[in-house]
Order: sequence, then structure tokens, then C-alpha cells
Amino acid sequence: MSVILGINAYHGDASACILVDGVLVAAAEEERFNRIKHWAGFPSQSIEYCLSEAKISLSEVDHITVNSDPKANVWKKMGHILRHRISLDLLKDRFMNAKARKSITESFHEHFPEEIFSGKVHYIEHHLAHLSSAFLVSPFQESALVSVDGFGDFASGCFGIGKNNKIIINRKIFYPHSLGSFYQAITQFIGFPHYGDEYKVMGLAPYGKPKYLDKMKKIVLLNNDGTYELNLDYFKFHKQKVEYEWNNTSPHVGELFSDSLVDFLGPKRNKEDELTQFHKDIAASAQLMFEEALFHLLNYIHDEYKLDSLCLSGGCGNNSVANGKIRRNTNFRNIYVAASSGDAGGAIGSAFYLSHKENPRNISKTFMDHAYLGPSFSNEDIKNLLDENRDNLSEEEFTIQKIETVDLLTKKTAFSISEGKVIGWFQGRMEWGPRALGNRSILGDPRRDDMKEILNQKIKRRESFRPFAPSILREFVSDWFDEDDEVPFMMKVFQIKEGKRQEIPAVTHVDGSGRLQTVSKSTNSRYHSLISAFNDLTNVPLVLNTSFNENEPIVCMPKEALECFLRTKMDVLVLNDFYIERI
Repeated sequence: MSVILGINAYHGDASACILVDGVLVAAAEEERFNRIKHWAGFPSQSIEYCLSEAKISLSEVDHITVNSDPKANVWKKMGHILRHRISLDLLKDRFMNAKARKSITESFHEHFPEEIFSGKVHYIEHHLAHLSSAFLVSPFQESALVSVDGFGDFASGCFGIGKNNKIIINRKIFYPHSLGSFYQAITQFIGFPHYGDEYKVMGLAPYGKPKYLDKMKKIVLLNNDGTYELNLDYFKFHKQKVEYEWNNTSPHVGELFSDSLVDFLGPKRNKEDELTQFHKDIAASAQLMFEEALFHLLNYIHDEYKLDSLCLSGGCGNNSVANGKIRRNTNFRNIYVAASSGDAGGAIGSAFYLSHKENPRNISKTFMDHAYLGPSFSNEDIKNLLDENRDNLSEEEFTIQKIETVDLLTKKTAFSISEGKVIGWFQGRMEWGPRALGNRSILGDPRRDDMKEILNQKIKRRESFRPFAPSILREFVSDWFDEDDEVPFMMKVFQIKEGKRQEIPAVTHVDGSGRLQTVSKSTNSRYHSLISAFNDLTNVPLVLNTSFNENEPIVCMPKEALECFLRTKMDVLVLNDFYIERI
């Protein structure tokens, strides 16, 4: 038996996964257990879960893989330091940050003092792990490969070819030039300071016009070889100290842009300030610039490799708006985006890379068509939780039923959705990646004009410009969207057919788009049954789906789901087969 434990540690979205004889048994992000968004540290609880799910001890693990290699691109680092005369203060700051991160072996000794790991630790270059996280679990035997993000191991992106189980990197884009850092800087400029806030810019962009695209083209410069550069006059992260917090905390990154950017674009927004049309237009301009740079790169790659399939990874792979436009703006026809495109996904990428390297004769690949890799709980667990909370679930306020069949459960839930009720839907194994995909979801009726406001009033309390997503039966996608594709991980935004938009206003964004999730019976039969029951009632084969949380990481345990239900105004909570409703 061969056991590989893959981890993303001491970086944003710390995570772990486990492979047993090449089979992905479990994967989870640390934030789901410690309840701190985007946790950057050692993923001890994720590791404990993975070992438990695989029913093995740490001493039985043969290999640990890490999605970073400190030795990677070292000559590029030295050349940059000498060429740009980097200040000693900045070098000292970066050295102290690196030193503060414990070695992986030290971390395992600290968190697992009773167990002995006698295997080998492998450090896999950051972008190689990204590419592996998509290609080695994709349906393609041959594909163009692209990774685009902020920075990792002194590179911000790379591209190459994957064939069978082999990956060849042909080109890298190095620090300080980064499409991810450009987008993050604009996110900060618009007044969204938190790590991971880039999705807010995507949601805001359709409310604006790209009036400032000409200025964006002076910030991001496109080269003839498909690559891009930053006009470094508008940034400061490469030449002076910028605050970074990565060690056992929620990540924080200081302002990346310089005063020159403010002089060029206009005054930056503080997070408490009103969002004006200017900010919306900046968001629209930045999103369009991002898309132009990405499609410029992809078109060059397609001309070079003449392949119809593409595997996309890296943190910028989470830009679902751009992903949904790839087929319309390039000659790529088949696009696979990793379930966890960002740094968390590097845990899976590094593990699969080593698995294939250790078994070079095995050319078979794992196709990852679902992301249900987290913890699950039994009906007995749920019953015990409800018994423990009898004082909080009085008969005067709540009804509790155990529904005997899936058919009855999904029909009852579908009917409640059709009545405009807000449903907490907690089922099976927790999803891997940033999206709720029907096992840790809050559901609503997509037909209601007011459902978005209802959700924000009762639970989410988030910015009004952020859209909610549709989960649609796979077999109906072509009837409701302009493009027909597999989107199991909610990583692509498509245009909803113009004639259908008025039927589903709650999941139709201001520009007529929807960030869809396709639901197949083979990968999530219970969720498929629920949406089918809703379709039987309404002739609408989709439901509104948003993450089961309230300004916190997505719930992991039944206890967290119940607590969220009780402290909000959610109407119904479905925990496995238990149906709990407010009276």
C-alpha cells in the first residue's frame, strides 16, 4: 500500500488531502475546522481528518508532499535582487517571514507528538503543483496547461503541455510581474482590503462600464509572446516593505499599489466609503483588462500547441467570469478548471504529481468529476445533536421530523422552496474547494424577484451587488444557458438565455449572467432528486444555491449548521434525513 499526504501549509487556504494507492480518499481546507477564513498556517485538523477518513496513522504515511519548493527559481531570485538593488530592510523582512514558518517536520512533531513519521517529505514547485491539480484529475489525455496566480516560488504563472501523466512546463512568468497581483491591487484600491476579496470585484464589474480600460492598458502591458508585464511605477510591493501575515492567522496583505496609481486613476476608496459609479467603472475596467491579458496568453498558447483542450489552475482560475468566456474568445473548446484552483488545490496537485512520478508506468489518470471529499455524519450523529439541543428547539417554535425516504424528503423540501422558504441543506460529505455544491448549501426559489433581499435580510447580510448562483440539472443546461458545458464546481459564468431571465430573476445577474453549477445524478443523487422535485412542481430545473454560512467559513459539522440556523431567520434546516422547521 502506498500512502501520500499532500498539504498546503503556511500560506492562504491551508489544506490537506490523502491518496491511498493513487486513489483520492479525502481532502479538506483547514478553515472549515478552525472557523478562521483562509487560514494560513499548518493544517493540523485537516490532516487529522484525512488520516481518520483513510483509517491510517501518520506512521503509515509513506510520503508527504508540499506545494512549494524554496529552492525553485533561486537564480531568478538572486538576479532580481542584484539587478534591482533590493533594500536590505526588505530582504531582512522577507527572510524573517520565511524563518518564522516552521519546517514541515517540526510542525508534524509539534502537532502529532505521539506519532512518528518515517517517510519522506517532497517539496513540489508551486506552479507544477497547480498544473497537476487540474491536469492529473482532468478527463483529458493531452491538454494545454496554464497556471496564473499572485506569486508562488518567485513565479506568477506558467504554461506547458500535459500528455498522459506527464507535465512539461515550457515557460514561466516571474516576479514581480503578476496578473493576480494586478487584480488584488485594484481590489484594494476599490476598498476591499481582505485577503480573497477579489470575487467582490467580479460581482461589482457588471454594474460599471470599462471607461478606464485605456488606463488599465498602461498598467498591464501585453507582450508579443503571449505574456504580460506590470508597469511597476504603479506598484510598491517589489521595492519596499509591504505587510504580509501568513503564519497561523487569517492572511493579510498590505497595499500593493503605489501613490502613482492613485495619481493616475483617482482617489482610492476606504472600505467604509460609499461605492460610487467611479468604483464600479474601475471594477469593470479591471475585469476587462484581466480578461484581455488572459485571452492574449491563451490564444498564443493555442497557436503554439494546436490543442483543443485546456486545463486552467492557479488563484486566477477562480475568476469564473473570465472562465466562462474562454470558448468565445479563444479556439479552446474543452476547458477543465480545478475544483480548488487556488493554493488549497496545491495539496491535491503535489500529491498526484508524486503519485505519478513514483509510478511512471501507470498512465491511467483519476477523473475528478465531483468535490465531495470532506467529512460526513450519520443520522445517529444528527439525532444526538438534536437531543442535546432540546432546550433550543422547543415544540412551541420548531417541528422536527425524520423523513423515511429520500423521495419524500426531497419532495417536501422542494415544496418549501417553492413557497419562498429559505432552506439550510446539510447532506453527505462536505465539498472541497471554495464553493458550496449542494451538500453544505442554503437554497431558495430562483423565480422570486425578492429572494436575494430575503436571503440578505435573514442570513447573508452581504453587499447587494453580489449575485447568487443557480444549481441546474445537467440535462437542462442547453435549455437555459447560451452555452452547454459541464460545470460541476461552479467555476464558469455563462449568459442565461434572454427569454429565460425573467423566469429566474433571483439568480440572474445584472448583465444577464449566472455562475452555474451543473448537477448530475451520478455524482450527487440526492441533490439531483431535490432539483428534479422542484422542476416537477415549477417547470424550472434549477434552484438558488449559496454557501451555508453567515460571514464565516462554510459549515462543516452538523453543530455549526444548527447554530447558524438558530441565530438567523432561516425557515428550514434539513440535516441528513431530519427536517427541522420554524413554526
